[in-house]
Amino acid sequence: MRKIAVIIPAYNEEKSIGKVLREINNLETDSSFSLTAIVVNDSSSDKTLNEAKKYDGVVLNLPVNLGIGGAVQTGFIYAFNNGFDYALQLDGDGQHPPYEINKFVSFIKSNDFDVVIGSRFIHNEGFQSTFFRRVGIQYFKFLIRLLCGITITDCTSGFRIINRRVLKIVKEYYPDEYPEPEAIVLYVKHKFRIAEIPVSMKSRDAGQSSIRSFGSLYYMVKVTLAIIFTFLRKIK
Repeated sequence: MRKIAVIIPAYNEEKSIGKVLREINNLETDSSFSLTAIVVNDSSSDKTLNEAKKYDGVVLNLPVNLGIGGAVQTGFIYAFNNGFDYALQLDGDGQHPPYEINKFVSFIKSNDFDVVIGSRFIHNEGFQSTFFRRVGIQYFKFLIRLLCGITITDCTSGFRIINRRVLKIVKEYYPDEYPEPEAIVLYVKHKFRIAEIPVSMKSRDAGQSSIRSFGSLYYMVKVTLAIIFTFLRKIK
């Protein structure tokens, strides 16, 4: 049986984390795979930690706030060190419906890819994000295609799964603040095989995104530089 670590970075998600964990634990999936929920509590100031501990799975509690990249990498390190075959990243705010996990399971069972990204833009189903976020996504799609020669329709999607070959790399280095677009460049430089599958997403159940319209220009400039530096960086 192949083991999948469902890594859930969580910062102040007390209103949504319980529902996410219930749905993961109740999910019926292919019998040749097993799912283990791994919540990485990124030093939340609310009751996220207490809520997560009420459900089956693993809870990793960070003593200081590392941000999304550090929280996800913590989950990757745990997954690699504990012999998981795959790590699937899923948001703790309810945007990534756990029932969509079965699409990833079905795809990796019959296809040999290292990285599989869930895209809301292949079939344009479910929540499509805000207008300004979609503009940013199109921009990063163009930039990644220009630098790497690969088209990823939903390059900011954090709903993705990686295999053990990729885990070996990201446990040592993973982009920190807004890692999803930058990580794609990292994967291309390591010659990992990347695919996208159509998924539906929802608007968040609670809380507020850290990327808001006022800060979107700053975000785009910062991530642009990060993508370019990752592209130019020599890999070991």
